Amino acid sequence: MKHVKHYVEGKDWERPGGAARHGDLYDPATGEVTGHVDFASSADVDAVVTAAAEAFPAWRDASLAKRTAVMFALRQLVHERRDELAAAITAEHGKVLSDAAGEVQRGLEVIEYACGIPTALKGGFSENVSTGVDSYSIRQPLGVAAVISPFNFPAMVPLWFVPIAIAAGNTVVLKPSEKDPTASTLLAAWFSEAGLPDGVLNVVHGDKEAVDALLDHPDVKSVSFVGSTPIARYVYERGTANGKRVQALGGAKNHMVVLPDADLDLAADAAVSAGFGSAGERCMAISVVVAVEPVADELITRITERMARIRTGDGRRGCDMGPLVTREHRDKVAGYLAAGVREGAKLVVDGRTVEPDGDRAGFWLGPTLFDDVRPEMTVYTDEIFGPVLSIVRVRTYEEAVDLVNAGRYGNGTAIFTNDGGAARRYQHEVEVGMIGVNVPIPVPMAYYSFGGWKASLFGDTHAHGAEGVHFFTRGKVVTSRWLDPSHGGVNLGFPTQN
Repeated sequence: MKHVKHYVEGKDWERPGGAARHGDLYDPATGEVTGHVDFASSADVDAVVTAAAEAFPAWRDASLAKRTAVMFALRQLVHERRDELAAAITAEHGKVLSDAAGEVQRGLEVIEYACGIPTALKGGFSENVSTGVDSYSIRQPLGVAAVISPFNFPAMVPLWFVPIAIAAGNTVVLKPSEKDPTASTLLAAWFSEAGLPDGVLNVVHGDKEAVDALLDHPDVKSVSFVGSTPIARYVYERGTANGKRVQALGGAKNHMVVLPDADLDLAADAAVSAGFGSAGERCMAISVVVAVEPVADELITRITERMARIRTGDGRRGCDMGPLVTREHRDKVAGYLAAGVREGAKLVVDGRTVEPDGDRAGFWLGPTLFDDVRPEMTVYTDEIFGPVLSIVRVRTYEEAVDLVNAGRYGNGTAIFTNDGGAARRYQHEVEVGMIGVNVPIPVPMAYYSFGGWKASLFGDTHAHGAEGVHFFTRGKVVTSRWLDPSHGGVNLGFPTQN
């Protein structure tokens, strides 16, 4: 049985006598318990944060050349061992190996961005702002940064934050999901192997007790979080109440608008790929297709044809879609199917009848399609976080935009059309943070920033890219005068520009 421990100061760590509490780890494709992970107490978190705080001064003072050398070495290690990392993700999360490999690749892109941190940290300089006086700006690290990451991307989401935080000169305490913690401990060990000094990156496992201890600890200067909207709001409110800088990315209900002039084969491919990839356990998954009539019937026909070819099963067997992460989550998602039928939606494809290519004790739910969904139904209003796609029929472009903008979330959206004017109008009018034009999952590259609007984001700073660098640093402006022997002496008047 696997035993996942905390990772502190460059090595596995546990309290003498072992952890008082732990959580079970499962293989979602078999339903079997494969190990357990230690849960940190508040005292454990305090010890880990103290280690990070003690490591901060030396790492803050490390040269940019030293920091980038670590990032380049880490990039090479992750590139060489991506298969190992992907296998660890599949074993604990359940997503198919190809999807896990894609997650690792997107995380690598952020590491590569962090390799360029010297350019991202460049300040400005103005000579002679006043006679003999120069001004310039610099950005400096905050201190200890906490990162609290979700189960659905156990490698990519930590890599959204950790490389940039560390490259900018901070130390980090990472609290991954207790459902699939191995990816984080692997990455932490690889950081150490890449030359990162002990204590700069630490991993602490646990549940709400560990999260609250991080949110309350006076030495934690910033908190980065990804998860559901209720928890994101909680993290933001508790963290900011304790004076911390917080970026808390929440849930989503992403719409894909299909206009009558769209290529319906392209749109159907996109809807199926974006709706059922990773069993729908993505905050950027398409969960609502807004069909602008008269295309709905034809679009549904093409979507169902593609759904019939999806092979659901063990992610290590070359299947298209794996299980959900836990039995409880599978049952919760299945409950939405019953609710949708009760509320009057038409169940076109019922994922509860799936015949999986895998152990029947796995946490299976097949791709599901609803038609005639209305905005007041729970399958429309709630973030289901599973392989459930809803079709909403509207009559006009304007009705589609109003529907999207009326939603409480604003994470991602897409429009499928061959009309450039309509696409340009949509990207201008829609109240969503990330927009795709004939692209169903518009996750930006690492040198742009990831994040939504409305209830999908608490705080005003998105992840990675320039905004990520800004989040993990704070600015100083220095005004200096180096006097020559001919300076004018004492002047008690108010300083002015001249």
